[in-house]
Amino acid sequence: MTHLTPIGREDLQRQEDRLLSPLGARSSGTRGRKYPEPPHEYRTEFQRDRERIIHSRAFRRLEYKTQVFVNHEGDHYRTRLTHSIEVAQIARSIARALRLNEDLAESIALAHDLGHTPFGHTGEHVLNELLNGRGGFEHNRQSLRVVELLEKRYNGFPGLNLTWETREGIIKHSTYYDHPEVSVYAPEEQPSLEAQIIDFADEIAYNNHDLDDGIASRILDLEEVMSLKIWRMACSRAGIGDELQRDRKLMVSTVIRTMINLLATDFIDTLRKNAERLAIDSYDMVRRCSEKPVGFSPEVEEANRELKLFLKKNLYRNYRVVRMGIKAEKVIRDLFNLYMDHPNALPKEYFERAETDGIERTIADYIAGMTDRYALEEHQKLTDPMIRV
Repeated sequence: MTHLTPIGREDLQRQEDRLLSPLGARSSGTRGRKYPEPPHEYRTEFQRDRERIIHSRAFRRLEYKTQVFVNHEGDHYRTRLTHSIEVAQIARSIARALRLNEDLAESIALAHDLGHTPFGHTGEHVLNELLNGRGGFEHNRQSLRVVELLEKRYNGFPGLNLTWETREGIIKHSTYYDHPEVSVYAPEEQPSLEAQIIDFADEIAYNNHDLDDGIASRILDLEEVMSLKIWRMACSRAGIGDELQRDRKLMVSTVIRTMINLLATDFIDTLRKNAERLAIDSYDMVRRCSEKPVGFSPEVEEANRELKLFLKKNLYRNYRVVRMGIKAEKVIRDLFNLYMDHPNALPKEYFERAETDGIERTIADYIAGMTDRYALEEHQKLTDPMIRV
């Protein structure tokens, strides 16, 4: 008898039935893909989603898209790619602890920023303004557009043809429930717990890594950071003493790591208690529940809110970040207007698609797919007569 007996898809589905909480999503119960495909011999449907996302061009481009600091400012700062990986790690850990479906949680986490523009939220705000009255622009809706339409990897259908549950998790990560994209994703239902986890895994990741990057860049004053309640809570939990405080880098990494663990653990405990309070005992009841059971305890929520306000005031509004935002706004606005005036300057596939999707939406698709580096290069090619096109 061989010791390398493969575990097939049906075996994995039986494992899910045996190991997962009744509140977790089962891959065998998926509402399916828009374009029917035969099942894979060795992978569940949610596992296939995850791998399709990882192999997409949109996912690779996240490496050169801004989180807070533009890529050329330093090799150690987070990008949209590292952010997405960190969100996936946190979401996977939470899902595992609660016996939810890790594969579904990871798929949604890895896909949640696929539609993000270059230059972070600055790019998103500019495109939304430019498309005012023409459908607007919002990165969660764009992420759904990427996986449903814009990726070109398969014969027979556009996009990645992900499962209904993964696509629902992407669009319901947004608060924009009045858009037509949501109407086919059961707007009257709560999303799966795996999808609900992502909102908080995302927040835990970006609050803590933005704090880490802000300290590393010297934009944030460490003495002020150390006065935050969440920092003090983490120091107490980690047992930070005078000896560790003398090593700045080690202290910061220790406290940041402890803060992430503190927030994730509190989230797990709070979700478990809320599910009991609401008497949620099945996946269907998760869907029908009048409120979402996810969140932090009151004490941790207060400390987390203080951290968010601190970052908004001291990092996101810092003059260095604002100055880069001004340049980013000019680049995106200039590119949009140049393509509007000269649509034949678009690549052939986009120029042709403008006939069906409209020129404004097509230009937005093209710009949103750019990396920071490509947008800067394209802007220079189109505005500097000395640069070869």
